[in-house]
Amino acid sequence: LDKPVSKEEISLTNAYTDCCTTIPNLGVTSVTQEGGETRIVFDPFLYRAEFRVEVAGQAITKTEIGEVVVKDEALFSKYSEGDVVYRLYEPKANSPRPLILFLHGGGECGTDNLLQLTGTIGAISLAKRFPDMYVLAPQAPDNGLDMQQMFARMMAKGDPFRVCIGAETCIGLGDRGWNRDYVGRVCDLIRKMIAKGTVDANRVYVIGMSMGGAGVITTVSSAPDLFAAAVPICPSMNGDSYPLLENWPNVPAYIATAYIDHQAGRHAYILRALTKLWEQGRKDMKYTLFTPEELEQYGIVASPNLTEREIRGANHNSWVLVLHNEYGILDWMISHRKNS
Repeated sequence: LDKPVSKEEISLTNAYTDCCTTIPNLGVTSVTQEGGETRIVFDPFLYRAEFRVEVAGQAITKTEIGEVVVKDEALFSKYSEGDVVYRLYEPKANSPRPLILFLHGGGECGTDNLLQLTGTIGAISLAKRFPDMYVLAPQAPDNGLDMQQMFARMMAKGDPFRVCIGAETCIGLGDRGWNRDYVGRVCDLIRKMIAKGTVDANRVYVIGMSMGGAGVITTVSSAPDLFAAAVPICPSMNGDSYPLLENWPNVPAYIATAYIDHQAGRHAYILRALTKLWEQGRKDMKYTLFTPEELEQYGIVASPNLTEREIRGANHNSWVLVLHNEYGILDWMISHRKNS
């Protein structure tokens, strides 16, 4: 800008403070000029929305932003090993420490080694809550497929949200997401850290949401000896994840999701699998459904202005409650030790 601007000359549109993108933010909170630069501070809003800023008649859209700075990204070091790219928060302690493996959702796949920190800021929030523990945040591969292309590939095999035992797997070798081949190599990273004496072998945990929730199920099934506890949040239920959950290994798990979600049969399948395990005497399997009132406390509101489909989509953000430790789910997770 070649001249100072006032708050009245700045507008922000399509910016919202709630997960449902229905509550507009408060706009500009301050404008300062110093050293030829103009600093504009906005009331916090959801970055994933296609917002638009206009300053003195000059429009700036989300796609035109040259640099995005992720708050607290510096907590995590950037690594790669073979085709596995990952971020790692490393505590200052010298003794073997616990490790939390964080698995992101479907929208953050790729190789930029950044998106897994930004999609839900789950890894960052875990590192800030448990600064004495390692937090490992790998990025699932996209294998050249965007979300729409991957979904089309899954649809070609059948309904990806339908439980059909024995059908072709939904996420296989070379697919986008947490395929078994990739999560096996991620588990190898953890085993190397244990062998080096940096990670406590009795306190390794895994948590993830949506595709990452199903990824938790896949990961534990591929390395059940590695984990002390698991937290799948709103995990996808399909021909891959359902039979694995129904035959869950001896690893304590806490599943949490909203009372209704964008996958209509999700809760029925989870409850059916857990009921089988409970009938077998598995008291280490827990299940929580968040109510509309609980979701509203975190801006996830079933507004009458939303369609049922939009409400289901908004409720998918139920991981927000888990990352805020509702029901003490995070405390429950880290309380477990394999040899106790």
